Amino acid sequence: MRPEDFRLKFPALQRFTWLDTPGAPPGSQDVTRSMETLAHGWLHGDFCWTDWDAAADKARIDFANYIGVHRSMVATVSSLSEAAATVAGSVPAGVVVLAEDEFRSNLLPWWGTGRSSVRVARRREGVSRTQSLIEAIDSDVVLVAVSEVLSNDGERVDLAKVRQACADKNARLFVNLTQSLGVLNTDLAELDADYVAVHGYKWMLCPRGAAWLVVREDRMDEMTPLVPSWKTTGPPVGYFGGPYRQADDMSRCDAAPAWFSWIGARSALKLLASLGRGQVEQHCLRLAAAFAERADVLGFRDASLGAPSHIVSVELGNLDPIAVNYALMQRKIKATVHNGRLRVGFHYFNSPDDVACVTDLLTDLRSQY
Repeated sequence: MRPEDFRLKFPALQRFTWLDTPGAPPGSQDVTRSMETLAHGWLHGDFCWTDWDAAADKARIDFANYIGVHRSMVATVSSLSEAAATVAGSVPAGVVVLAEDEFRSNLLPWWGTGRSSVRVARRREGVSRTQSLIEAIDSDVVLVAVSEVLSNDGERVDLAKVRQACADKNARLFVNLTQSLGVLNTDLAELDADYVAVHGYKWMLCPRGAAWLVVREDRMDEMTPLVPSWKTTGPPVGYFGGPYRQADDMSRCDAAPAWFSWIGARSALKLLASLGRGQVEQHCLRLAAAFAERADVLGFRDASLGAPSHIVSVELGNLDPIAVNYALMQRKIKATVHNGRLRVGFHYFNSPDDVACVTDLLTDLRSQY
């Protein structure tokens, strides 16, 4: 599917220049129509709740096919923090390394279990997040938890280098792909991370509440559910009484599903599966690079110190953030201003015209200061 055809599936793009997918994307017709059908059936009673309940397990298969793993390795959870907390409560106690500016859903769960000692990888001036993490890994470390991309600066961590550093010290690797999967074509088989988690409500275009935890086969036996429930036993599922048992695969760590989220997630995964992942990455990185280059010419410095991604955050310098935010709203540009930076993100539905819209705004604002 061409980017311009993909764009037609998002009616909001007729009104807005949407560069805030790092926060939340607009809804696609495919997903919202499935939700509308769902709501209509609920309202009029034309539904079967067991069909709704089966959606999460079907989405497990869809997701496994999308990323190229076996379904037995995948748990369906409700958030990144739930995925991280599940792993934190299952791995051996020891030192866990995280970036000091890690997103809190992949930061606080490692503190919260009380099993691990958290070591924060401090950022030194001019040093990438990748290098900071590697420097913090020693023989005391049992696990490194890292986001491939953080939306505060858009830096893309070199996961292969971090993975090698973990292997050298016999440490495990937990990777958060919430700000990258759906756009970046990371080869998970080649990466061979111990644990991978993603919340689908950003670049994967899902409703919030659909997330996945993938555990490598040799780590599955030690995994225990964060909150045991009627889903923990695996099929055949029972409802009343009976002894406690756990499913043989990662479904033992499933959360009780929010039905509507998972029905929408299936539509989103079908849409993403119709795209060429390599083509999507190239398109989005090309747009991001074009914006970063034009912003730099205007004097707005890219905040990233490492490899670029589809997210770009530029320092606003002496521009008034309130004025920038107001100008964005006036021109119907969806983007985020935070901590003296302007953040934009590019999905497959974005175009060179979107780059022009936001760089024209920066040009006009620069002329006023």
